[in-house]
Amino acid sequence: MMGNRRKFLQGTGVSLGVLAFAGQGAMAAGGATIAKSPNGKALAGVFPIGWTPCKPDNSFDADAMVKQQRFLNRGKVAGMAWPQNASGWQSLTPEEWHAGAEALASVKGDTALVLGVQTTGFNTANSQAYAKKAKSLNADAIISLTPPGSDADVIAYFKALSDASGLPMMVQAVGNVSVDSLVALAASVPTIVAVKDEAGDPLERAPDLLQKTGGKLEDFSGGGGMSFFPELELGFLGTCPYTGLADVLQACFNAYRAGRKREAYDSFGRFLAFNALPHANEYVMKARGVFAEDAVMRANPAPASGAPAGGRRRGGQITDAHKAEIRMALDTYLKPFLVA
Repeated sequence: MMGNRRKFLQGTGVSLGVLAFAGQGAMAAGGATIAKSPNGKALAGVFPIGWTPCKPDNSFDADAMVKQQRFLNRGKVAGMAWPQNASGWQSLTPEEWHAGAEALASVKGDTALVLGVQTTGFNTANSQAYAKKAKSLNADAIISLTPPGSDADVIAYFKALSDASGLPMMVQAVGNVSVDSLVALAASVPTIVAVKDEAGDPLERAPDLLQKTGGKLEDFSGGGGMSFFPELELGFLGTCPYTGLADVLQACFNAYRAGRKREAYDSFGRFLAFNALPHANEYVMKARGVFAEDAVMRANPAPASGAPAGGRRRGGQITDAHKAEIRMALDTYLKPFLVA
């Protein structure tokens, strides 16, 4: 895969040096400028997808939601997006969505709040209602997955969200959304400032996307942040990992932006080493004392295929040995680098 990416980048004639950020604003050659929310918060950096913590009976836990946002504030993490796929958004009732949004908005701090507004079936009126609520809660931005349908359908949907809130928007591109479709969408809806690109290989799509949007669209990625450093080399302005080591990944971003690339590389290596442990993301928020040991993370309904809902799980069910290994790695290798 990396060989294919390398050939692709060579074929485009795009220099990594040309695409790299100059440190204080726009990219040197046609890259995106950092957008800010109405609250003055930068919409760039690490924006983890928040968990939806629940009690053992799977009932929503608003207090744990508050603790999660405070954790990100302590870690000086740029932002948080909730609820998206890793949050189990399809499982949330409207009452739970409102309770979660209000819990997050109650926390004051520098971590930007981006609320996910897609609804079951991508009902436009229901999504607009969430967008209006986000505005009333003083959220920094909203985000939505792309609905199924034609380019015209997708544009109409995001225009409706923009009309409802007026907030900056992030697009989570999924399915078969092409780069040209994203370019047309960004041109048609000026409040769109960023795309979380999960509709293909983000490393391969980035040069085309950045060039064709002419510095008007920030490129983010998902995939747990596992390819963030090479993405930074291409001019990405953010990533949406899990929450548990978001502070470590934010340190990587900050160092890279400040020109300390070797330091950024080392931070990214620590992040990857920890994530090599089975169940690392599943347990780290408990190991770091944010969630209770018996907390349950809400997941989307299991797909028809019977695959685990919303998850990349390895090593079977988590055991006491897994938990001990995760705690050991935090204490032995990561403790000096944890901010939160």
